[in-house]
Amino acid sequence: MAELRKELTTFDGIALLIGITIGSGIYSTPSIIAGYFDSYFQVIATWLVVSAFVMIGGLIYAELGTRIPTTGGEYSYISRAFGPFAGFMFGWAQLFIIRTSPGAGLAIIAADYIAYFTPLPGRWHTVVALSIIAVLGLFNYVGLRWSAIFQRTTSIVKVSGLILFVILFLFLLNGSPSQLATHAAPLKDGGFFINLIPALILIVFTHTGFDRVGYVAGEMKDPREVIPRSMVIGLSLIIAIYVSSITIYHYVLGMDAMRATATPAADVAFMMVGSVGAAAVALLAILSAVSSINGTILSSSRVYYAMAKDGIFFKSLDFVHERFRTPTRAILAHCFWAGVILVTRGSFENIVAGMTFAVLIFYTMTTLALFKFRREGVGEESGKVFRVPGYPFIPVLYLVGIVGLLVARAVFEWEKSVIDLAFVLTGLPISYFWLRKRS
Repeated sequence: MAELRKELTTFDGIALLIGITIGSGIYSTPSIIAGYFDSYFQVIATWLVVSAFVMIGGLIYAELGTRIPTTGGEYSYISRAFGPFAGFMFGWAQLFIIRTSPGAGLAIIAADYIAYFTPLPGRWHTVVALSIIAVLGLFNYVGLRWSAIFQRTTSIVKVSGLILFVILFLFLLNGSPSQLATHAAPLKDGGFFINLIPALILIVFTHTGFDRVGYVAGEMKDPREVIPRSMVIGLSLIIAIYVSSITIYHYVLGMDAMRATATPAADVAFMMVGSVGAAAVALLAILSAVSSINGTILSSSRVYYAMAKDGIFFKSLDFVHERFRTPTRAILAHCFWAGVILVTRGSFENIVAGMTFAVLIFYTMTTLALFKFRREGVGEESGKVFRVPGYPFIPVLYLVGIVGLLVARAVFEWEKSVIDLAFVLTGLPISYFWLRKRS
């Protein structure tokens, strides 16, 4: 039987992490987040706290990836720590809501920005969004090399574009009056803590992506070196880009103008270089969304493949194409379900909070898996295990933060939380069938 090729390097790992993480979040969520606070300083303080937690999460996933350097990432960690039932529920949630939903939502955002250049009336908007998913699925279908090259190229372009955006700001708006000190009452008068919860969820969403580097560990030349380096370098770049971009938005627009626009980057670019700048940012937003979708297809399809190979998912997904050496059926399943979600749900905003809530549940499980693996010495026979600094205090702090956000959201937005949890729990009857069949 054909096996997956081991071709991915540290550069590919960084490109994958950046490519997935920097989607449309930095272009679409800052204006929403501004509505929950009364000043830039509250906004940036919250961003920095989340960024610190995300870096800790990246270090935790780096250690897990070096202890179990196999294709499947979180699925492999959770299955090894808590058994096949937990592993199945994770994989099912990936396919049903966590990874396919962002692909659908980002395709919608990409189509929105394409409409900046040419009208997309009625069904044409949906057709374009579906076509984006189909084309990217084809890239991944015909070979890892093509999808990896695409990921490298788009990651370089969009990071370079955002860095250029920052540099242009420093040169063109140098000396312009700062709006960072402006204040405005929050749009929702729920109190600081209640407003903080949805803001945190949105900020976490813009950082999701680091967790998927380990999904393709089985196709890395040396995952015990590639994964830690990719996490540290990739997340450092992302945090620097995010903090710089948000500071620029608020410097130019201020609190009121930030809330009044859905495209703060384009508005700032228009002020810097006119309509050409706004068009360039629109292209960058399209590229960022497309790159994120490609990275998600590349990584998540390997989870379905790993589950099928372990005998707890559709057996047909345990298939590697003889010629292309990719898990082609798993790729097709991912793209098909992303298309279904796109057609049935149709709104980017509807999926962000639900996806993030589900992701946090499994972040909790993987952190608990780290403690279990440390105690049992899993993977230490290799002698090349990366270790999270400050153990156990730093991982405990991370765990407390995640669980606290989950509980707060479940309490203060319980109706939405019940609906989101229901999507995950649809896997219960399916898991009973598959695990019984396996036994």
